[in-house]
Amino acid sequence: MNARTQLGNFLQARRSQLRPEDVGVPTYGERRRVPGLRREELALLAGVSASYYTRLEQGQSLSASAEVLDAIAGALRLDESERRYLHDLARVDRRPTRGRRPALERVTEAMRQLLDMLGDVPAVVLGRRSDVLAWNRLGHALFAGHLDPGAPDLPAQRPNMAKLVFIDCHTRDLYTNWPSKARAVVGNLRLVAAQHPHDAALHALLGELSAKSTEFASLWADHRVKACAVATYEMRHPLVGPLTVIQQTLNNGPGPHIVVATTEAGSPSRAAFALLAQATTGATWQAGSLAAPAQTRPRAGQD
Repeated sequence: MNARTQLGNFLQARRSQLRPEDVGVPTYGERRRVPGLRREELALLAGVSASYYTRLEQGQSLSASAEVLDAIAGALRLDESERRYLHDLARVDRRPTRGRRPALERVTEAMRQLLDMLGDVPAVVLGRRSDVLAWNRLGHALFAGHLDPGAPDLPAQRPNMAKLVFIDCHTRDLYTNWPSKARAVVGNLRLVAAQHPHDAALHALLGELSAKSTEFASLWADHRVKACAVATYEMRHPLVGPLTVIQQTLNNGPGPHIVVATTEAGSPSRAAFALLAQATTGATWQAGSLAAPAQTRPRAGQD
């Protein structure tokens, strides 16, 4: 799918999701054949001609200025992430399509030191495609204790968090409100896809997810955009039970970023973290799994 089609699909999807009464457009009780705003109504709200907006939505014009895009974003009531996404889509065809391949994503020594210093704070390093480039002991135990702890060090075996959320049963069961986590993953991938439109590996990932998960395909078609900087999730961990975590993305510009999970001081979730730390400290690290000590190992059928 090219940039013009993506831009048009995004505008059409968001227009159809905005009801006339949401923006004060009178309908005079008429029966409308399509949901949401009509093109001419959206154009009027944005202060552009209906014919110009129609050409933009149909992919026949990619000359929109930043001011026009901001006006359309305001009419569609886009948030900051969605506004940035709209600008990225509109700029795609103005960027050179040929050039150097994306730099290989690596974990710097400073980032590895930070992982070690975080100690009992679960942390993982993710690439832009959500590949797990590294994790500390608790990051592995919290998010993917059923996988080989050394997997991130082998490019061919690196876990991918988006794949785990949609395809891996263990990861799916971790989240009490799995749909919320799924929407966040898809929304973030949309942002990345607009920022890296010529990343072949990213497009391959999106194709694989769409083919293997009907839920991903449905969410992707909805054109929702969401930046996942901070989010709270209820989790059900097979070793320590239910807990509430805040997942935060520590981002310092382009390149890999660190995702950490924290809990409220003095809460049962903080106690669960302490139990997980104790269990993993005395655990035996084996290829493909984290074997807990006998007193904390889950009963058969609970993993």
